[in-house]
Amino acid sequence: MDFGKHKDFKMINSRCSCFNLRKVTRVVTQYFDRALEPAGIRATQYTLLISMAAYNAYTLTEMAHNLLMDRTTLTRNLRPLEKMGLIDICEAKDKRSKAYLLTNKGRDVIVQAVPLWEKAQVNVELGLGLERYNRLLTELDATANVIVNF
Repeated sequence: MDFGKHKDFKMINSRCSCFNLRKVTRVVTQYFDRALEPAGIRATQYTLLISMAAYNAYTLTEMAHNLLMDRTTLTRNLRPLEKMGLIDICEAKDKRSKAYLLTNKGRDVIVQAVPLWEKAQVNVELGLGLERYNRLLTELDATANVIVNF
């Protein structure tokens, strides 16, 4: 490809689904990071902890599947939570698998973080309007479903 053939790079960025989704994700993540700071966790850690709270013991494979993450990235993201004492490795039904569960400290952090998250979440919903927010969630799910099937 000749670099000079594609002079309208601004147009490419304005249309690029990856660029635009990542841009919005960065802003949203930064907002929730600030909101969750008093609990001592970041937004990415919060989502993992909440996901784990929904299950008793959660294998790495199950978690990766539900979060649409690859196992390597998920393992890298779980390590700090383990070092912080918020999660622990436990025995899985299948001895070849790794399973994780919340520790008491992890549950305490969730109890502290949920009201912080709720306040930030309400601000987002009010800022967009509930109907628009719900449409956004529907469209994001549809986008994920389309791309997962490529």
